[in-house]
Amino acid sequence: MSSPVINVIGESSSTRTEWTLVEGENVLEHAFTEGLNPFFHSRREISHSIRLELPEAFFKRRWNHVYYYGAGCSSPEKNKIVEASLVAQFKTPVTVESDLLGAARGLLVHEPGLACILGTGSNSCFYDGQNVVKNVRSLGFILGDEGSGAVLGKILVGDVLKKQLPEHICEAFLKEYDLDRTKIITAVYRQHPANRFLAQFAPFLQKNMDEPAVHDLVVRAFTAFFQRNVASYDNYKNLPCNFVGSIAFYQKKALTEAAEALGITIGTIIQAPMEGLIKYHSC
Repeated sequence: MSSPVINVIGESSSTRTEWTLVEGENVLEHAFTEGLNPFFHSRREISHSIRLELPEAFFKRRWNHVYYYGAGCSSPEKNKIVEASLVAQFKTPVTVESDLLGAARGLLVHEPGLACILGTGSNSCFYDGQNVVKNVRSLGFILGDEGSGAVLGKILVGDVLKKQLPEHICEAFLKEYDLDRTKIITAVYRQHPANRFLAQFAPFLQKNMDEPAVHDLVVRAFTAFFQRNVASYDNYKNLPCNFVGSIAFYQKKALTEAAEALGITIGTIIQAPMEGLIKYHSC
């Protein structure tokens, strides 16, 4: 009798990495490690994280395949960094793909459609049921990433420091996170990585959505995401726009408000794509 096919599936944002050990659609092991990104982490750092943070059950033998979808895995050069780390740790054939393809497969499995990420970073694509066939580049939180946790945090921090928000909001923010101008500037410009630092403030926005100024800040950020990304896809007003990521998941109401104002229909919103990825790789 042949041995069962058992695969490892990893899905990583810049904030955390989710891992499953699966036989078909049956999850044998499940774990989380820190977020991995070859733009910010070296091969050695990625290997170190995987080996020290994953339970030993993930290494008890050689599996059939490792399928990894990750933030920053957008070019052959960057993918090779992650692939080398995974091969060194698992001693198993490895396929490294972008987090965007992971989002699309997780959301739509084998159905075509629009798939978007709104988490620490943001991205979007048209998916044909197997691969990404069109993508508006996200460009990261300095040049793009509209609507992401990092950009929401960037706008919030900038507005607090420039006193563009009501005084009680500014004071509440600085007090809650024990911050001042010097601490913020040091964290953003001298510590690493700034995108995670900024994205951590997204819950503050969510908690204060009853404040008109906060509500407007969030809706404007989501409107920019739709205008600068989704509107570039053919027939976008006639296709449901599907989302994965913590920002989309916890800010469904504001996201839907921004979409409806532009004539865009929201489809599925999920926090993480792993369930769909397991389905995709079991077919």
